[in-house]
Amino acid sequence: MATIAANIERQHARIAAACTAAHRPVQSVTLLVVSKTFPAEAVRQAFAAGERRFGENYVQEGLDKIAELAELRSAIEWHLIGPLQSNKTRAVAQQFDWVHSVDRLKIAQRLSEQRPPELPPLNICLQVNISGEASKSGLLPAEVAALAHAVAALPGLRLRGLMAVPEPAADLAAQRVPHRALALLQQDLIAEGLLLDTLSIGMSADLEAAIAEGATLVRVGSAIFGARHAA
Repeated sequence: MATIAANIERQHARIAAACTAAHRPVQSVTLLVVSKTFPAEAVRQAFAAGERRFGENYVQEGLDKIAELAELRSAIEWHLIGPLQSNKTRAVAQQFDWVHSVDRLKIAQRLSEQRPPELPPLNICLQVNISGEASKSGLLPAEVAALAHAVAALPGLRLRGLMAVPEPAADLAAQRVPHRALALLQQDLIAEGLLLDTLSIGMSADLEAAIAEGATLVRVGSAIFGARHAA
């Protein structure tokens, strides 16, 4: 059975190959290790293999892991990539470094108000329902610009870019379509004067398509840790 370190090495090789195919420098894409449902010990092993960025879907699970790995806190960048309810914003504003799943102004305002002033600004991505799926959260593309400008004006936050979880597709060409749509949406926002540098899209099954369309951060979990445990 492959070790976590070997799996991480394999994912970096995938990223490098995808960057080469897309004529992009490999350093233009960051790996976010998605550790949801896996124990703190798995994060330790990934940390020992050189990873420093970890993504959690569930607020309480993430907070528990941050506490359990407190001695590594200054070296780890913690990303919340799952849904955030308004009653959980204070803990997230205090403990996480990034939130990828903002899709309401109320959530952004609470994070802004509750971010401790001694900490750097909380990095924010807006979640876009780029495939228009009824079961998915996120902004519709037409709603993004208004919220982006509002969030960019809030103190204590730094709007970094957009995030999406596209509908699964069978082949590379089909996978690329929603990734391209998100990239074009971000380009429109940059043209409107927003300083955005992060396109958080692409996971274990479709990171090649994401990188081909401009992803700067790919979120990989199962290809590193193995089959996902029940939440």
